[in-house]
Amino acid sequence: MKYLHNVIDGKAAEPLDSTVFDVVNPFTEHVIARMPAGSAADADAVVKSARYAQEGWAALDLEERLQYLSRTADVIDGHIRELAELESDEMGKPIPIAEQFVTSGISALRSSVEQARKYPFVADVTAFGEPDRTIVTRRPLGVVALIIPWNFSVTSILASIGPLLAAGNTVVIKPSEKAPLSAARLVELFDVPPGTVNLLHGDARAGRPLVEHEAVALVHFTGSVEAGRSVGVAAAKRLQRSILELGGNDPVIVDSDIDVVATAKAVAMSTFINSGQICTSSERIYVHRAIAKDFIDALVAETEAFAMIDEPTGYGLGPLVDHAQREIVHTHVLDAVAHGAKVLAGGQLPDRPGYFYPATVLTDATSDMRIMNEETFGPVAPITVVDSFEEAITLANGTGFGLACTVYSQSQENVALCARINAAIVWINEWQSGGVGMTCEPWGLSGVGATGGLASFDAATRPCSMIYASVTAPTVISDN
Repeated sequence: MKYLHNVIDGKAAEPLDSTVFDVVNPFTEHVIARMPAGSAADADAVVKSARYAQEGWAALDLEERLQYLSRTADVIDGHIRELAELESDEMGKPIPIAEQFVTSGISALRSSVEQARKYPFVADVTAFGEPDRTIVTRRPLGVVALIIPWNFSVTSILASIGPLLAAGNTVVIKPSEKAPLSAARLVELFDVPPGTVNLLHGDARAGRPLVEHEAVALVHFTGSVEAGRSVGVAAAKRLQRSILELGGNDPVIVDSDIDVVATAKAVAMSTFINSGQICTSSERIYVHRAIAKDFIDALVAETEAFAMIDEPTGYGLGPLVDHAQREIVHTHVLDAVAHGAKVLAGGQLPDRPGYFYPATVLTDATSDMRIMNEETFGPVAPITVVDSFEEAITLANGTGFGLACTVYSQSQENVALCARINAAIVWINEWQSGGVGMTCEPWGLSGVGATGGLASFDAATRPCSMIYASVTAPTVISDN
């Protein structure tokens, strides 16, 4: 039996509270590890480690910090399979899918190193003719609490931590209690000075005192709307920042002029991959009446490519993360059926071990159904037939969420209307695309705080303007 520990000052640390709970493999429903439940004392010890290390880390030249991050990326690159297997063990992700996302996380870390070299940590903004010289410096915030979700532990850390560390902050990582194994191993692989990256295990008994800690200058949280509200309030009470990426109920709009088979294949991928357990998974599908029957038939056919797998090494549909998540998914399906939806594929709890749920297609979905208004986070494709592109946009904007939206259309006129969609990301004719400079901020219930590209460095720093009279202006201003 594996027992997890916190990481303080670069070393494994016994929790100060002895309460533990089980980590369960969703494929087998067997206990595979035990982890600390967490406490305020544990949170304080981890934050103190980060606080003590921060001054020394920030004092390094920027290039020195970036060399640490580059070496870390190189080290992690040699452990992709190991990390993917841990993610599979803890939350049911098929290993080939996990490998792809771990690889993308490493790429994100490397990209943040290159972006840091271009970021204006020091900028002369003196306007022509001004008598005084104005230098804007971007300073680190201090200690950052990075609270990550259970569905993509490794990728979430690697995609977020680069700008935080490059800017001179130190970080306390708190993984989800549902999926702590891969995060624990990842922290061991970080090649940084002791105390720069710390690890705190636990549930709300660890998370609450962490976000309320007076020495935490920024809380970077990904999770549910309910938990995100609490995090935002706690940070606001201390007059500190929070970045919140919360729930989504992401729509797909399918226009009348698309390639039906190709689009059905793309929508199946965005709906069913990782069993629908991606923040930007497609959860509501609005399809134009002119091609609705053919599209629905094609989507049902595509469910065959997402059969439930017996081994984590296979491609297809793995289990949901736990029994509670499967109950949410099935409850949403039953509610939809009770309100008139028709099940064309799936929709039944399988008689087998593991927290599996089949790829499911529902038609006649309406706005009063929970599945069209709440985050389902499962492999379910509820479909509403619409009579126009404009109607689809109205319905897409009809919930309080605004994380992502995907549109399939060949009409330039209709594509231009996508500017009306309330979402942080609008993908057009391709899901999960975007360059390294992509910047966005969630809409409504989906969160607050811009990230991506240079915005992540803005969020990780605090600007300070230094005004120099001409006689005192330094001849050289450091880049760091």
